[in-house]
Amino acid sequence: MNSSRRTFIKKSSFAATAALLPWQKLFSQTFNNLDAEMYLIRDKVGVYKNRGGTIGWLIDQEGLAVVDTQFPDAAKDLIQRIQEKQQRPIDLLINTHHHGDHSSGNIAFKGIAKKVVAHENSKANQQRVAEERGKEAEQLYPDTTFSESWSQKLGSEVVTINYFGAAHTNGDSVIHFENANVAHLGDLLFNRRFPYIDRSAGANIENWIEVLGKIRKTYDKDTIFICGHAGEGHDITVTRKDLKAKQKFLKALLKYTKKGIKQGKTIAELSKAEVIPGAEEWQGRGMERVITAAYGELTENK
Repeated sequence: MNSSRRTFIKKSSFAATAALLPWQKLFSQTFNNLDAEMYLIRDKVGVYKNRGGTIGWLIDQEGLAVVDTQFPDAAKDLIQRIQEKQQRPIDLLINTHHHGDHSSGNIAFKGIAKKVVAHENSKANQQRVAEERGKEAEQLYPDTTFSESWSQKLGSEVVTINYFGAAHTNGDSVIHFENANVAHLGDLLFNRRFPYIDRSAGANIENWIEVLGKIRKTYDKDTIFICGHAGEGHDITVTRKDLKAKQKFLKALLKYTKKGIKQGKTIAELSKAEVIPGAEEWQGRGMERVITAAYGELTENK
């Protein structure tokens, strides 16, 4: 990996390490010196950024967990960095959902991860897409699935996974490290960036709004959320207010598209807008993509 890809990002949140216990302080300082975009968020939970959806991790003296895997090259780099700290198998590998930028790196964990966990729909989607693309040999599928919730104690941490319903896909999970109070949202939240709405995998915008509401009610004001992607200038760690902002965006998207449909406008005409009224914070590429998804959802039963 070249040096530009391993540029370290210092996080100001580590300024409070003086308040940590001695072993926690050493742990934090050690990761602060890594030449990579890998850093602690709280306690023993952190993130790894490279190429693809944000990876979350737990490194405990008695257990290791990884959430999402990006692509094989990034996954191998992450594994190497973790094993420099803890020479033991990965106890839990969890996928927030099936998309390739979150699960293609699973294969790098073959023979290393004791257990691979995902929602049952996520596994079904991963298998379906792999078969359609002739990529079955490149997959490491979940060996443990659930329908509503799943939990396991890992060292001093408890990892709980919840499914709140169809949203970005029909298999998106929220992974909560309970003691650290850090929750990985995967692609349930694109922070100020137009999301991918995968209708081929059961995405539903109207229900996505409800799912975000359920998440806001389930976790408290102190929860730090990790999102799958963020727009330029925005962080991949967010709070409940950012979930509310995403709800506002999705509501505005449906309202704008519904109004355009009533006016007889085409997807191309609706996509010419520079911003979606009421959701001006969402910028960049992807306007036509979200309009197309909303248009399909609003007209499919008509």
